[in-house]
Amino acid sequence: SRPVEALPVLEVNLALIRRYWSQDEDAILTAQTSLSNCLADLGREDEALVLRRMIFATDVASLGMSNKNTILSGHNLADSLMKLELWDESITLQRDQVLLARHSLGPDHDQTLNVNENLAWALANNPERTRDDLLEAETIMQDVVQRRRRVFGPAHPDTLGAERALSAVREFRRRVDSA
Repeated sequence: SRPVEALPVLEVNLALIRRYWSQDEDAILTAQTSLSNCLADLGREDEALVLRRMIFATDVASLGMSNKNTILSGHNLADSLMKLELWDESITLQRDQVLLARHSLGPDHDQTLNVNENLAWALANNPERTRDDLLEAETIMQDVVQRRRRVFGPAHPDTLGAERALSAVREFRRRVDSA
């Protein structure tokens, strides 16, 4: 991935779609999503956040809250909120997204597991976290690891990543317990 080179191309792509295919909302959302992901890759989270808020609002209005694309755009929005350390807003959004993803995609769906993992990570990394937040994060991650092992297998990269995240959450909890 070469986001520095991709950014001007993605900006022009979005401008062209808006100019020539302004009625094609899906194409515009796809171009905006690509642009927001590129901005995030470049560390320009403030700009990515603006786009991601707009994308999520559009998805909610046109697709509904429980649509897979809306859940994905909510996940991207929550990720930007976490990176900008807007913990309360991120956690609130992710709690809603977890419920929606479980209901509409099922508890073993990859996107549901990603949303759960992000919620656990936000709970664990919030500087104002409580011991209860860490216990909740650990419980969530244990469930994610178990499901990833069963669905994807123990050697899958996402399973291994979830296991590392679980270890990190446990280490946060140990530090709090020993303080």
